[in-house]
Amino acid sequence: MKKFLFVLLLFCVPTICQAKQPNIILIMADDLGYECIGANGCEDYKTPNLDKLAKTGMRFTNCFANPLCTPSRVKIMTGLYNVRNYIQFGKLDRSQETSGNIMKAAGYKTCVAGKWQLGREKDSPQHFGFEQSCLWQQMLPRNRKGTKYDSRFSNPVLEINGEAKTYSNGEFGPDICAEFVCNFIDKNKDKPFFVYYPMILTHCPFIPTPGTPDYDPKSLGSPTYKGTPKYFVDMDQHLDKIIGRIVAKLDELKLREDTIILFTGDNGTDQPIVTRMNGQDVVGGKGQMNDNGTRVPLIVNWPGKVKVGTSDELVDFSDVLPTLCEIAGTKPSRTLDGVSFWSTLQGKSGRDKPWAYIWYSRQGGDNAASVIARNKTHLVLQTKGKYQYLHCDTPYDLQKADASEPAFKKLQKVIETLGKERRSALPKGGKK
Repeated sequence: MKKFLFVLLLFCVPTICQAKQPNIILIMADDLGYECIGANGCEDYKTPNLDKLAKTGMRFTNCFANPLCTPSRVKIMTGLYNVRNYIQFGKLDRSQETSGNIMKAAGYKTCVAGKWQLGREKDSPQHFGFEQSCLWQQMLPRNRKGTKYDSRFSNPVLEINGEAKTYSNGEFGPDICAEFVCNFIDKNKDKPFFVYYPMILTHCPFIPTPGTPDYDPKSLGSPTYKGTPKYFVDMDQHLDKIIGRIVAKLDELKLREDTIILFTGDNGTDQPIVTRMNGQDVVGGKGQMNDNGTRVPLIVNWPGKVKVGTSDELVDFSDVLPTLCEIAGTKPSRTLDGVSFWSTLQGKSGRDKPWAYIWYSRQGGDNAASVIARNKTHLVLQTKGKYQYLHCDTPYDLQKADASEPAFKKLQKVIETLGKERRSALPKGGKK
């Protein structure tokens, strides 16, 4: 009998002692460039909650997205360069494996809230691994039916697990999504969870937010696409309040030390927003293949696990999924393009990421594509078959440079090599 109990314990102890997989929250703001965070030197907006995450976590100075929403979403969710799997705006080919699929298979409870834009099928979020979803513009169009009013902010129209719901009591779309996330965390506090929160803020139309003098709880939203730019400050600061709300929920449930938070933006700030950062004016460059369109914030915080400090390590959105996989102790079913930066987050050296690569075509057509290959200081841009060679010694200061420098030759080779893989790499049904 004693021998039996001893053998039983040998099998049971590893399971009992095995650490719980960490909770993961990936937050991606909409149209928020690097310059819009106080910790990065922003002088115009107050972001105390993000600043605290940066001060007690790791802040990156060289993170690059694609210059537009859907391309960045496809890239951050699949860990692949757009040259391989981007087929059209607003859609992710259903053959692709996402962070949702991978984390669900690894035993995580999964949730997505905010702006989807990856397929209009009713089951699209669930197909890509997200068990719970609260989304704007999943199946429905941007505007309210039969009107010119945008439906994402005041008294919004959202889709909860594929079912449309119209709010009419002064609710604010981003707050509903935040509440959905917090409720999901509460319900799954005893299990590992993965939350992907592609925020609705700070995309236009620029409008007042709850708690500010001009907020109208009876409003149906903005009748114009851009809204009123002066309200961008309200939107940026309301975004920060939502971040604080999620952190507070984790603290309340005593989950903070079990949860890693990653915060970034999907592309540069929209026009015509101009932001003062470290003594210079940064013009919003959404849609442009330069720093103004692609340089985004990246803040990662996990008390006791992520080293406190600032990193100039090169990161692009293909690196996020392999990082999440390493943190969760799981693997994707295919080879990813990105390089995990988990070692950097732990304060270790040795990560090999010699260049970041951005292939960008809004509608997925090869002929319209622009491409960037860059390191921390050198950037090669290909547009319509022509090359530009630029230095970028400091953010938002691109200067023409001598193309004969060895770094430029290596970066141009990256563009030429990956460009040849486009047709063979596209998923079945993709544009040829």
